[in-house]
Amino acid sequence: MLLSLFAGIAVVLAALGIYGVVSFFVSQRTQEIGVRMALGATPTGISRMVLANVARWTVGGAAVGLFGAWFCARLLQSLLFEVRAHDPTLFGAALVVLLSAAFLAAWIPVRKAARVDPVVALRYE
Repeated sequence: MLLSLFAGIAVVLAALGIYGVVSFFVSQRTQEIGVRMALGATPTGISRMVLANVARWTVGGAAVGLFGAWFCARLLQSLLFEVRAHDPTLFGAALVVLLSAAFLAAWIPVRKAARVDPVVALRYE
């Protein structure tokens, strides 16, 4: 029960961290997004651009995390009750939960980026 609680807290902290990084990314690229909007980019295109960047980093991090978890699973074998150390169902479920948390955390900054007013963005800074 305690391990599950810590895992839940870790997922929430990871989602908050991803939200902060993506929000910072969007605020740093406000002028670029404004120029793209002024040149005719649609909000859908801007959302797709930001989500593609989030997806690239999230999938890369997930791959490294799965690789590390696969090799560190033997260390946790004694803590796992009636579960094999290399259970693909658990690895898949963890991957789905973390990817969902990452894209949910990125949703608010993506909406912010899609609603950038080009005039305000070009006057920014």
